[in-house]
Amino acid sequence: MLRDRIAEVEARIRRAAERAGRRPEEVTLIAVTKRFPPSLIREAYHVGLRRFGENYVQEFEGKLSGLADLTEARYHLIGHLQSNKAKRAAQLFDVIETVDSARLARRLDEVPAELRRSRAGPLEVLLEVKLSGEEAKSGAAPEELNALVEAVRACPSLELTGLMTMPPWSEDPEASRPYFRGLRELAEGLGLRKLSMGMSHDLEVAIEEGATEVRVGTALFGPRAAR
Repeated sequence: MLRDRIAEVEARIRRAAERAGRRPEEVTLIAVTKRFPPSLIREAYHVGLRRFGENYVQEFEGKLSGLADLTEARYHLIGHLQSNKAKRAAQLFDVIETVDSARLARRLDEVPAELRRSRAGPLEVLLEVKLSGEEAKSGAAPEELNALVEAVRACPSLELTGLMTMPPWSEDPEASRPYFRGLRELAEGLGLRKLSMGMSHDLEVAIEEGATEVRVGTALFGPRAAR
């Protein structure tokens, strides 16, 4: 039952936060709903979830029209974003977590306020950082961050709040720790407060290393259908 799975994930978050000497409310649960139908988002909303993560602009565009009455829901883009889809992403999402270039930031900044989902204020963005050598991973290199932060902060329509990363997959949650620690150290050096890191299998390690958002799909909803 979904309500029970949510309670278990929230308990894991609470225990990890307490072990790390943190308050559980410092950690936001992002429910990852990519490749799941709008009906699942609606069910999750009605049992208390409010933040949802999606990977694909086109897929989410097909869902959103059926969710207009979920007025407290907030949607995060957590997948790679191409510059040519920036305008549509700004219209669909409350938060873009995967900004990895100055060009993409400028494209998002160009979207007029009246067209953005975040009409009441600037569009919140996080910078995606690539901390591994995996070719399949997206993100800015650590040595590019100072210039990228400067570029994003020069965009008046954007609000830069933090960093996100996705470490290489491993069944051992401890294998993620160096990547999470590295992201935290980068954020501290840049004066950024939000850290989006950790998924179903390694959220405890992420929280111990300072995560303020964990992106959880499988532990809440089970396996996804193949694309």
